[in-house]
Amino acid sequence: MAQSELEVIIKKTIETVDESREQVFRIGEQSRKEFAILNDELKDIRHKVAKVIDENDRTQLHARFSRNRLAEVSKNFNKYSKEEVKAAYEQANEFQVQLAVLQQEEMRLRERRDSIERRIVSLKETVERAERLVGQMSVVYNFLSSDIQQLGEKLEEAKEKQEFGLKIIEAQEEERRRLSREIHDGPAQMLANVMLRSELIERTYQDKGIDAALVEIRDLRKMVKSSLSEVRRIIYDLRPMALDDLGLIPTLSKYLTTFEERTGIAIRFKSLGKERRLQPRLEVALFRLVQEAVQNAYKHAEPKEVQVKIEIKLNKVIIIVKDDGKGFDQSVKKEGSFGLLGMKERVNMLKGQMTIQSKINVGTGILIEVPI
Repeated sequence: MAQSELEVIIKKTIETVDESREQVFRIGEQSRKEFAILNDELKDIRHKVAKVIDENDRTQLHARFSRNRLAEVSKNFNKYSKEEVKAAYEQANEFQVQLAVLQQEEMRLRERRDSIERRIVSLKETVERAERLVGQMSVVYNFLSSDIQQLGEKLEEAKEKQEFGLKIIEAQEEERRRLSREIHDGPAQMLANVMLRSELIERTYQDKGIDAALVEIRDLRKMVKSSLSEVRRIIYDLRPMALDDLGLIPTLSKYLTTFEERTGIAIRFKSLGKERRLQPRLEVALFRLVQEAVQNAYKHAEPKEVQVKIEIKLNKVIIIVKDDGKGFDQSVKKEGSFGLLGMKERVNMLKGQMTIQSKINVGTGILIEVPI
């Protein structure tokens, strides 16, 4: 997709997010106003409910007295006049009607109060959701509107990571082919020769006697020893066994010494801090980081000297790899070069940090900090 098309899509997305954010904000404000109005009404309703309950209690008391008075008058009908009987009946009936009206009013007020409380709870949830949505949409809006170029860089980085993943797959396949060739041409071929020489020893023993057979056995021993060395070399290339047995610092020292002998580059290795064992996974990762750094210097920088320093602190490991090679321009990306990207990915997996400084014709320095 072209950059201009991407910018148009992002611009439309920003406008849509902004409009949606405003709509959600308005919904939240309307809900907040309604929430305030209903809160005031709820206070008034609760006051009225309390007042009706109090009046209801008084009316029930009066109604009880009036019923007792009516019962007394009805029981002693001859003692009271018609007017007194009528007054007692009317008073009892009046209080009964008032009581029914008050109870009806209390029920209505309670229902309204309960309805308002439910509505307030719903509005509170709506306001909170609206505030969360506005916050989330503001984050999205700020992210999209802050820097389109930054997004383009992220896409480019994602593309690089995808290419790096494909490069890893290709490297793995190439490594399998290389190992297959080495094993076929080395140990496998020697084992086949061992089989043939063992048959030859048997015939020599039968034809020429024990002395001739012993000569052949000595030659066979040399062949087996050579084959064993080749197998050990292949295994070491896959994973140095000393890493498990001796730890990171001795293994690095041995590797860098061998690297110096093989390449002719002067290696200055220094270990600071108290030497101690780390988690096996971390030791392997740190070994590979140093290995990749010196390999990159050898392949691309043409240095005369490489300095490697490692310091194991209480809560982190610091690695510095410096060379005096030709350096490079960090703003220019080299096609097909994934060494530094691979190191960055490995450091990120360890939740660490990697800093690179390089100057043309001066050299390159890599600082890696990894938490323990």
